[in-house]
Amino acid sequence: MAWTARDIPDQTGRVAVVTGGNGGLGLETVRELARKGAHVVMAARNSEKAASAHAAVAAELPGASIEVRALDLGSLASVHAFAAEVLEAHAAIDLLFANAGVMATPEGTTVDGFETQFGTNHLGHFELTRLLLPAVHRSGAGRVVTTTSTARFSAGPYDLDDPHHRHRRYEPWEAYGYSKLANLQFALELDRRLRAAGSRVAALSADPGFANTDLQQTTAKELPGPSQRLAARLVRWIGQSPAAGALDQLRAGTDPEAEGGALYRPRWIAVGSPVVGGIAPRLRKPEDLAKLWTVSEREVGAAFDVAAAIGT
Repeated sequence: MAWTARDIPDQTGRVAVVTGGNGGLGLETVRELARKGAHVVMAARNSEKAASAHAAVAAELPGASIEVRALDLGSLASVHAFAAEVLEAHAAIDLLFANAGVMATPEGTTVDGFETQFGTNHLGHFELTRLLLPAVHRSGAGRVVTTTSTARFSAGPYDLDDPHHRHRRYEPWEAYGYSKLANLQFALELDRRLRAAGSRVAALSADPGFANTDLQQTTAKELPGPSQRLAARLVRWIGQSPAAGALDQLRAGTDPEAEGGALYRPRWIAVGSPVVGGIAPRLRKPEDLAKLWTVSEREVGAAFDVAAAIGT
């Protein structure tokens, strides 16, 4: 039987943090968690859009427990400020959804000098998870869910010695795939380290398939060309709704049977109900996972010692 939002267990008393919670998959995740009784921290870069999204959910779900906080994953200073605010307000966090992201952007850098997509999609979430993990551990069997994409298969040459594409021709889609592969590998390595440290926290990943969010439309505007316009039209015609696309991460975060290290994706790859998907051996090489972790620590300028973070 297909898993739907109706299968989400009661979340009363639980605290969830959702990055990119003001639109697309993130907003649907916020909505369904709030519907089930969770207190949700809606993390968003655009405060005006976040306020509008919050108002829309509140109108649909009177009494929904949601707080809106500013977070720009392209700025480590913003990540630190956000984490400090959340930790001051919440001693324990049950669910962390590393959902926000940018897609196929023109060549550029974050305020910290990272390639925009690797910096925002991966490094911002790596540092946020590092800072919030002690609170997730305090919740007991908490979960960290990182959103990946089928674009991980188009990562091209995966050169962790050049994570910011400074020594080769920049291709927006290749860089996007690179960042989404990093998302998947981070989830895998985080779960391995959590288990090694004896934590009950589980790390999982989720692929929303071909979901009709505003990412496609934004890319079509920023990367003009017939292929981008076609993709933007196709996702409107045949893509699944944001609500359907969010089910993969919702199942990863709330299904009592979900196991750490699993990847949830649509049954038919692009569309369909959420199921556990396989991960090709070439995408989960232990040496790549370990190197990504080391490179990420170097870039954010801090060691991410999972055992120390959970107090073991």
